[in-house]
Amino acid sequence: MKRVPKLNFNPFGQVLLLSPFATSVVVTIVSVLLCSLLSFGRLPGMSIAGIGPNWLLVWVVIWSLKRSPWMGAAAGLVLGMIQDGLTTPEPTHVLPLVIVGVLTARLQKERFVQEDFITVAIVVFAMAMIGETIMAIQFGFIKDGPSLAEIWSYHPKIALSSAILSSLWAPVLYWPLNKIWQWAINAEYSRSNRIKPMFGRLR
Repeated sequence: MKRVPKLNFNPFGQVLLLSPFATSVVVTIVSVLLCSLLSFGRLPGMSIAGIGPNWLLVWVVIWSLKRSPWMGAAAGLVLGMIQDGLTTPEPTHVLPLVIVGVLTARLQKERFVQEDFITVAIVVFAMAMIGETIMAIQFGFIKDGPSLAEIWSYHPKIALSSAILSSLWAPVLYWPLNKIWQWAINAEYSRSNRIKPMFGRLR
């Protein structure tokens, strides 16, 4: 029986006429822009007590799951600066997002994290709690800011609302991004394996 060769189907690249790597870059940039826009939107079912999902934190967690702590920190730095530019630089969002990126990457490195929706949601929940706690601590150092009693009276409600919603919506963002990034990595890897023998024959 004759075998039918596998076709390296590229649904994303064929639409955009891009290589796997370029497609991954475009999707990454577009997803960051989308998360930035969603941070200001309050669609039905996406808020509890006026608090919505922390989309940029969710993005940092998803990015850091399969990457090194340095790459997680870099993502947190960039997205934190974006969030500071869109909102207010005091307290900064850079610090919590950098810490979240590093911690998530460390969890994956130590094999504490499995790649499934439930585990991703749990990690996002924990990181959202950590991120909101770091933000609350920073508020305490702002001159003429709210008192510590006021901060910690609101902190549980804000942190829990953000963590619950972020974890619930995390799989919606995780599934397509993970699929596209993994596809791009596999496509580039197979491409490099095809090129190596070619250069070997030319020597």
